[in-house]
Amino acid sequence: MLASNIIFFPCKDLHATLDFYATVTGITVYREMENCIILDSGYGYLGFCKYDDGRPMADGVCISFNAPEIEDVDRYYQEIRKKKPECVLCPPKYHDKFPVYSFFMKDPNGYTVEIQKIL
Repeated sequence: MLASNIIFFPCKDLHATLDFYATVTGITVYREMENCIILDSGYGYLGFCKYDDGRPMADGVCISFNAPEIEDVDRYYQEIRKKKPECVLCPPKYHDKFPVYSFFMKDPNGYTVEIQKIL
């Protein structure tokens, strides 16, 4: 039986990536290694690795975190705008294509990060 999952992403700068996810999203470090960090969202793991083989960043990636309520999305948005306003791409909104209320930001690697409530 499977116990959990880890999705690994190439990253440009481990320190900036760790700072972003710990400070902005508040998720915790599960394991820190020389060339890799693994973060624990409570429902799965994200790994960011500094590869030395020249591989590109993952194109078109959106890392989405689910909030319990719509009000939580708004609260996260306000908190993140205070902490790192330069990373926020747009205010929260209801989407036309999907039953989601969310906002988007960019992490230090250029990945899109979404805080959402699935309706």
